[in-house]
Amino acid sequence: MHDTLAEPLHLGGLVIEVRPAPGRRSVRVTVERDARIIAAVPVGTDRTALEQLLRSRLPWLYSKVRSREAEAEQRPYRRFVDGEGFFYLGRSHRLRIVDAAPRPVALAQGRLRLRRDCKDTASDVLVAWYLERGRQWLPRRVGPWVKTLDAPPVDLIVRPLGYRWGSCSARGALNIHWAVMQLPPALVDYVLVHELAHLYVRSHSPEFWRTVARALPDYDSRRQRLEEWGAGVWLPPTSVGVRSMTDV
Repeated sequence: MHDTLAEPLHLGGLVIEVRPAPGRRSVRVTVERDARIIAAVPVGTDRTALEQLLRSRLPWLYSKVRSREAEAEQRPYRRFVDGEGFFYLGRSHRLRIVDAAPRPVALAQGRLRLRRDCKDTASDVLVAWYLERGRQWLPRRVGPWVKTLDAPPVDLIVRPLGYRWGSCSARGALNIHWAVMQLPPALVDYVLVHELAHLYVRSHSPEFWRTVARALPDYDSRRQRLEEWGAGVWLPPTSVGVRSMTDV
C-alpha cells in the first residue's frame, strides 16, 4: 500500500480513515456509531482506485452519517441523583446517594449505592466499578465458550474500547468493553463468542458466522438485540462513548 494511504481521505466533505487489513480481498467501508467512516482495505490497494470506489458510495455514506448523528442525539442522559436507573447485567438498578459507605459504589439490596462524597467524580468511580465487576465476572463467563469452540486459552482484558463492544488482538487476547456489564448475560455471551470466533477467522466472512453459529445457533437474533441495546447503555460524557455503541 502506498504510504499516502496512511493519511485519511477527504471526499465530498467527509473524512475517511483508511486501515490496512492483511488478509482482506476487498474494501469494507463502515460508518461507526460516532459517525466516523472507516475503510478496511487489502494491503497494496491503489489510492486512486480506492478514491473512485468511495466516491461511488458517497450517497450511501451521506445517508448513513446522517442516521448515526440522529441516533446520537437520542442517547438518554443520566444524572447522579436518587432514583436514576443504571443497568447491570440487563437489570436496571436505581441509584441511591448514601452518606457513608466503605466503598464509593456498591450494589446492595437491588440498589446501586453511590457515596455522597464521590458525586463530583461519579462517572469515574462508576466506570471503575463496572471495570472491577467485569474483571471478576467475565473470565468465568468466557470459560465454557472457550471449551465449546475448542479455542486455545485466552487472556481477557476489560477496558474502554470507544464504541466497540469487543475486539480480538493479533496475539489472541480478547478485549472487552467494560460497558458490556450493562447487557443481559445472553448478549454478553454473544460478544464473547463473536470475539472467540475471530481467533479462527479474522474477517466477517460466511465461515466466521458458521463458527459463531456452532456455539450460538440463534446468534442473529442476539445480534439484533445487541444493536437495540447499544443506544441505551450508559457511557460517561467525558469519554468517546457519548454516542451509541456499535456492533463487535
